[in-house]
Amino acid sequence: MIIFGTDGWRGVIARDFTFDNLTLVALAAAAYVKKTEKKEPSVVIGYDTRFMSRQFAEEAARIFASKGITAHITDGLSSTPLVSYYTKQKNATLGIVITASHNPPMYNGFKMKGTYGGPATPQIIAAVEKELRAIEANPPSLKLKPYEEYASQKVKLIRPFAAKDSFYKYLRRKIDIDAINKAGFKILFDPMHGAGLGMLGKLLTNVTEIHGEYNPSFGEIDHPEPIAECLGIAIERMKGGGYDICIATDGDADRVGAIDGDGNFVDSHRIFMLLLKYLRENKKKKGAVVKTVSLTSMVNAYCEKHGIELYETPVGFKYTAQLMNEINVIIGGEESGGLGTSLHIPERDGIFNGLLLLEMMAVRKKSLKELVDELDEEFGTHRYRRRDVHVTESQKKTIMNACAKLPKKIGKYAVVNTLTKDGYKFILDDGSWLLIRASGTEPLIRFYAEASTLAKVNDILDAGLALK
Repeated sequence: MIIFGTDGWRGVIARDFTFDNLTLVALAAAAYVKKTEKKEPSVVIGYDTRFMSRQFAEEAARIFASKGITAHITDGLSSTPLVSYYTKQKNATLGIVITASHNPPMYNGFKMKGTYGGPATPQIIAAVEKELRAIEANPPSLKLKPYEEYASQKVKLIRPFAAKDSFYKYLRRKIDIDAINKAGFKILFDPMHGAGLGMLGKLLTNVTEIHGEYNPSFGEIDHPEPIAECLGIAIERMKGGGYDICIATDGDADRVGAIDGDGNFVDSHRIFMLLLKYLRENKKKKGAVVKTVSLTSMVNAYCEKHGIELYETPVGFKYTAQLMNEINVIIGGEESGGLGTSLHIPERDGIFNGLLLLEMMAVRKKSLKELVDELDEEFGTHRYRRRDVHVTESQKKTIMNACAKLPKKIGKYAVVNTLTKDGYKFILDDGSWLLIRASGTEPLIRFYAEASTLAKVNDILDAGLALK
């Protein structure tokens, strides 16, 4: 049985993610589209740099076309936010991205996007999964025509389109590119061999790109996630001097990470806070703020200080996107580097947010390190780390059962409150916290902690790992 995760389906290539299984999932998505849009059903399809992503995307396009659904497919590599943008622009019922985002190279996936230009809601995912269960129970006989026939001028059910040039024009309207270029920043860009290849250099001067070659195995990168543990080469380049900032994006370029001019990794918690302050204080944006349970408590402090309505959700940007479609949201996001703003579609976008970070530096005339130091002055030091621990089902059960007992202490730290919105979040007596939750896409448990020093963060993480 094919199981969906938070935004669709992911699996190990050749074992789980096969053409046969892709056919079942695409047929389920097609059934949903046909029921949702009766007159002119359409989808937008894009793909990343993973092994055979283009071929999987083209096969999905054939399946949609076979059901009378117009498939707009990007003419080259495409980031997830680019597909989301065009799903909204073309008023398509669904967007489909063949990607496994930040997962290791042996994975691929089938991400789904809503017509509003953001992650498919839990309701959409559930509806497609319901169609999938019925198809799995009674697989249909399917005879597909060649891709070229569906794409012919006569049929035109598959419509390749040039995606990037129009998207770049859109970004230039939303971001003050001139201010960034005039500031003269020397920028290091690490797309991690992912779908962001070449994108920053198309918009900005003074960009040096590393890991910019097409490489489905991601070279020496274990998995393309813009976190400190995966950005060792970029950090060393920054320590060598000569650059003002490094922007890094993940495998499908919807997440962002940053490194300052001294080679210090700037985690997504601080990026979130910097952009929140910039949007509210410089751009004068009004509205609510949305954060996942795994995001820094600095957000809570800032919202409380300024009387901003704050929504806290389970992990998964789909919850943020849903709120962004219902209410006015300044910024919303999660600890993994994915955030969306009122300036853009209700979607994570590593390129957009990297550009916004650069715009803030240009407007405020301060380095990234100076801006981060201001956060420490305003909120006190907040340091964070996440550990992903691969486990067996037995180990997973042991750890999660220990959490369910609601321990009164985590190591030597007293627990004053436990939140169970997503996993188990233990609030400690000095305001530090530990979150433990099982991954929805991989056989692992994620441990998250925030405290005043990295030493204390590591101590809390060790205590969490020792729970029995």
